[in-house]
Amino acid sequence: MAHEVDALEHERPSWKPSPGLTVAVIDPVQPPELPPHRERATDKDPAVMKRAVRTVYTLFYLSVAASIWAVAAYMIFPIESGRIVDIRSNNLFIGLGIGTALLALGLGAIHWSKAVMSDKEYIEPRHATRGKDSTREAAVAVFEIADKESGFGRRVMIRNSLFAALAASIIPGVTLFRGLAPQNTAANPIAGQPVPLLSQTMWTEGAYLTHDPSGERIRAADVTLGSAVHVIPEELASLTHEEGYLEEKAKAIVLLMRLLPEDLNEAPEKADWSYQGIVAYSKVCTHVGCPVALYEQQTHHLLCPCHQSQFDVANGAAVIFGPAARPLPQLPITIDADGYLVAKSDFLEPVGPSFWERH
Repeated sequence: MAHEVDALEHERPSWKPSPGLTVAVIDPVQPPELPPHRERATDKDPAVMKRAVRTVYTLFYLSVAASIWAVAAYMIFPIESGRIVDIRSNNLFIGLGIGTALLALGLGAIHWSKAVMSDKEYIEPRHATRGKDSTREAAVAVFEIADKESGFGRRVMIRNSLFAALAASIIPGVTLFRGLAPQNTAANPIAGQPVPLLSQTMWTEGAYLTHDPSGERIRAADVTLGSAVHVIPEELASLTHEEGYLEEKAKAIVLLMRLLPEDLNEAPEKADWSYQGIVAYSKVCTHVGCPVALYEQQTHHLLCPCHQSQFDVANGAAVIFGPAARPLPQLPITIDADGYLVAKSDFLEPVGPSFWERH
C-alpha cells in the first residue's frame, strides 16, 4: 500500500502558472482602513469644552444633592409612623432621590467620556502578555496615558465632584438600614428584642377567629372539609394603620384548615389544640417570614412560594421540604357556646423566621 501511494504522488502533476500569467496574492487579515477622524465640537472650541466640563461636574453635584434628598425624605416622612400618607411619600421621595442620584451619576460619566476625554482612535497590536517587569512598567505607562487623556489628574472639579457623587450615592442605602433595627423606647421597650417581640401577638384566650380582612366571626360548622381560610383575631380588624394594624397583622395572621379527624396525627400534649379536625397554624414561614398560603387539599401540604418550604398539616405542620428550620407554630383553638371558633391562648412559641431565636 505504501508503494502504491508513493507511485500516485509521483504521477500527480504539479501546477505551475503559464508563462505571462499574473497571479494576485491577497492578504485576508489586512485590517480595514479607518474612516477619517472627525473632530468634536469640544476639540475645536475651548468655550464648548469648558461648557462640557461644567455640565459633567454639575451632573455629579446633582447626584450628591439627590442622595442627600433621599436621606432627608427618610426623615421627613417617617415610615415608622404607620400612616399611609407617610408610607407612600417615603417610598416615592426616597425612590426619586436614589433614582435621580444614580441617573445623574451615569449621565455625567457618559458625557465625560464622550465630550471631554481624549478622542484619539488607534489600533493596538496584539502581543504576548507575560508577568515580567517590563509588563508591569508598561501597565503603569498605560495608566499614566489614561490619566493624561481623561484629564482625571488635572480636571479637579470633575474629579472631586465624581468622588463626592460616588460617596453620597451610598449614604441613602446605609440610612435605610436604620429601619431594620428599631430602638427600644419607653412606649415600646422590646422593640430591639425580636424574640419577645415575636412571642407576643394579639391572640388571647377567648379571642374570636375572624375572616381576613372583613373581621367576620367564623363558625366551626361553616368550615368545610379541605378548605383553607385566612384568619385574623377579631380585635385586629378594628385597628387602624396608625395604631399598628400592619405590624400586628404580620405576626398574628393564621391559616385555618379542616381535615378528617382520623387524618390528624397530633402530639399528646396538643391533642386538644384542634376542634373536630379544624387546625390553625401561623401563616408566617419559619424560614424568612414569607406568607405560607398555598394549600394542597389532597396531600395536606402547605407550600411557601418564596423558597419552596413545605409543611405537613396532618403531622403538626412539620417541615418536609425546603430551607425552613422548624414547624409552623400552632394556635390552640376551641369553640364558644354559640359554636364560633375562639383561641385558647396565644402561640406558645415565637412566630416567624427561626433566626430570630438565635442569641
